[in-house]
Amino acid sequence: QVQLVESGGGLVQAGASLRLSCAASGRTISSYHMGWFRQAPGKEREFVAAIKYTGGLTYYADSVKGRFTISRDNANNTVDLQMNSLKPEDTAVYYCAAGRIVSTIGLRGLEYWGKGTLVTVSS
Repeated sequence: QVQLVESGGGLVQAGASLRLSCAASGRTISSYHMGWFRQAPGKEREFVAAIKYTGGLTYYADSVKGRFTISRDNANNTVDLQMNSLKPEDTAVYYCAAGRIVSTIGLRGLEYWGKGTLVTVSS
């Protein structure tokens, strides 16, 4: 079993930056592709970013491409999401996830989820 705990959310103004972190425990995540999803109020959960288990390839939703950067540290069992130039439409609960399949369409074969961290971007 893998436990995922997100942190780093908060309230910021448009244009600001935030860095989300996902700490894994229970077992190593080095064999999992990792990703971030988000769910805005009244909307379905959507894919944000993913990173291959080796860390060599990353994938992003078009809505965040060029503004968000996903990274991982397998030695410390963590995954981060650097979010720059935040917009009000980025407001959502952000979830970390571990999966078995990653491609340009996102992270699938999801096996573990965190409970989420709230990001609120004011205009």
